Amino acid sequence: MAMRFDHVAQQVPDIAAAVHYYVEAVPGTRVLFQDDTWALVEARGAKLAFVVADQHPNHLAWRVDDEELERLAAEHGADIATHRDRTRSFYIEGPGGMATEIIAYPDDGG
Repeated sequence: MAMRFDHVAQQVPDIAAAVHYYVEAVPGTRVLFQDDTWALVEARGAKLAFVVADQHPNHLAWRVDDEELERLAAEHGADIATHRDRTRSFYIEGPGGMATEIIAYPDDGG
């Protein structure tokens, strides 16, 4: 799988309020996952993650397969973390201090 854009993540003080806003403001928004500290919605073809400040930085995420994740992590000297949804990723600092997440999904069929 080639690298492709996956999602943008924004730190918010209230996950439920952020999800509610997008569900109301952008017709057709689907909630893909939500708990008290993290949510993922799909709004008109764009995936948006809402995160709490002490767990994730604001970031842009790029999706790769497991093999490419391993290769890029080694290239950047980064440690790969496994998340509660079974995705695996690492963060690197992008321009202006914006974090970039490189992410692979379990059993990724594309």
